[in-house]
Amino acid sequence: MVMSANGAAKPAITDPVAFIRANTRLLPVPLVPDIVLHTADEAVPLWSKTEEELGEAGLPPPFWAFAWAGGQALARYILDHHKHVAGKTIIDLASGSGLVAIAAMKAGANRVFAYDIDAFARTAIVLNATENGVAIEPRGDDLLDGSSAPDTQTILAGDIFYERDTAERAFAFLSAQAMRGTTVLIGDPGRTYLPKDKLRKLAEYKVPVTRDLEDAEIKNTAVWTLA
Repeated sequence: MVMSANGAAKPAITDPVAFIRANTRLLPVPLVPDIVLHTADEAVPLWSKTEEELGEAGLPPPFWAFAWAGGQALARYILDHHKHVAGKTIIDLASGSGLVAIAAMKAGANRVFAYDIDAFARTAIVLNATENGVAIEPRGDDLLDGSSAPDTQTILAGDIFYERDTAERAFAFLSAQAMRGTTVLIGDPGRTYLPKDKLRKLAEYKVPVTRDLEDAEIKNTAVWTLA
């Protein structure tokens, strides 16, 4: 239960889908306008409201409520280069809104597992997939913490190199998968912890983003693979 301002108990969120619908708008993705997502106008108010409604502090930011630059670039790339996903089984790592997973299905993927440890993200993934007429399988296992990954031919990772520890764990996981013959594609706008010296650039885009999330309205964003 959550306590209201006057001290009375009120129920926590019982319908995550209704919560997402009430606090976002269904909008086209700037770089991939044929995909629509439930998108928030601002990050901090939604973050605060989620913590308030759930009665929990220290929740992760609502990454699921935005089309991040790396995800937009990666989605655009795989829609323009179907060969990386068409007919294949795919993992979308740290899927967030499900944008990249949706793009993979639209580009002809046979099956997409969208991994995110945030339960709200997994709800948003299913909701957004339905809005775009595709089916995606959300999973909550932490692949960076040793959970077993299903057999896949391609792993997609957008905007995951934003923090040192996460970046190191992500690169270790992706490197191990690449050594097994899995194609790894990364979308990133040049975050501090992106190991560029160990990657090969495949494409570059100018991605429109919200200033609520980034330091500019247009982010130069690249798609990479392991060198």
